[in-house]
Amino acid sequence: MKTQKLLTAILILQAVIILNQWFGGPISHVQAQIPDAGAQRYEMIDQLKTSNDTLKSIDDKLDKLVNIFQSGKVQVTPPKPDENSGK
Repeated sequence: MKTQKLLTAILILQAVIILNQWFGGPISHVQAQIPDAGAQRYEMIDQLKTSNDTLKSIDDKLDKLVNIFQSGKVQVTPPKPDENSGK
């Protein structure tokens, strides 16, 4: 009895597969695409150039800050206490 149920299930599955192939059902085949290595590398180079430009601008800003601190022209004044806060 078990063997007959198993064979019936296999027969039904095979029928579904045949109908799917015949009518082109909802199961679609995956289409593989060959990656374009050259385009990927150009994109990486562009991203690296953008990162490099950003780092250069940050480096320039840090150089300006270092020059200001080394010149000794920086004055730090503490804030005046607020009269309403009671401190």
